[in-house]
Amino acid sequence: MRGSITPERVQRIKSVLAKRQRDFALVMDNIWDPHNVSAILRSCDAFGLFRVHLYYTTEKWPDLGKKSSASAKKWVERVRHDDGAAMLAGFAAAGVQVIRTGFSATARPLHDFDFTRPTAVILSNEHRGASKELVQGVASELYIPMQGMVQSLNVSVAAAVILYEAFSQRRRAGLLDAPAFTPEELEVLEREWRER
Repeated sequence: MRGSITPERVQRIKSVLAKRQRDFALVMDNIWDPHNVSAILRSCDAFGLFRVHLYYTTEKWPDLGKKSSASAKKWVERVRHDDGAAMLAGFAAAGVQVIRTGFSATARPLHDFDFTRPTAVILSNEHRGASKELVQGVASELYIPMQGMVQSLNVSVAAAVILYEAFSQRRRAGLLDAPAFTPEELEVLEREWRER
């Protein structure tokens, strides 16, 4: 145990866990920049995601420091993958809709999607785009409507915009009004979080 924990800290942990969403996740597809990865994790924590999926086949998982937004990594569960087909099959088996970001002719605007459904959104490497196997395995594609001359946002900013849209839809639908975890699961998670 890392020393005593204040009642205020315990209450904060309980409050945050009660809002964590277990059926909405981001997939980081070979995003190499540690600043972007840290910023994405911070947004995931801020908008209540329980986990992110890390799909790294061409890039090494970046070394995240302990300062700034990198500290968010301890509050968001990370699941690693190196087999795209197996990852997508796991989502399908769990009834999760999978959407990737992109700009093809069939891409639809962000607000067209129903994020109250179990969902995984794939965010890809800014320079190379989505991994070929994920493009082949995921038909649904979204883009963020923009009014300026620039076509795209930085990947960490795009993540925050997507997460805010999902958060807003889920809040309006009442999905944040009750915990996504059972009381028993929350008890286990609270014990784990007290040690972080």
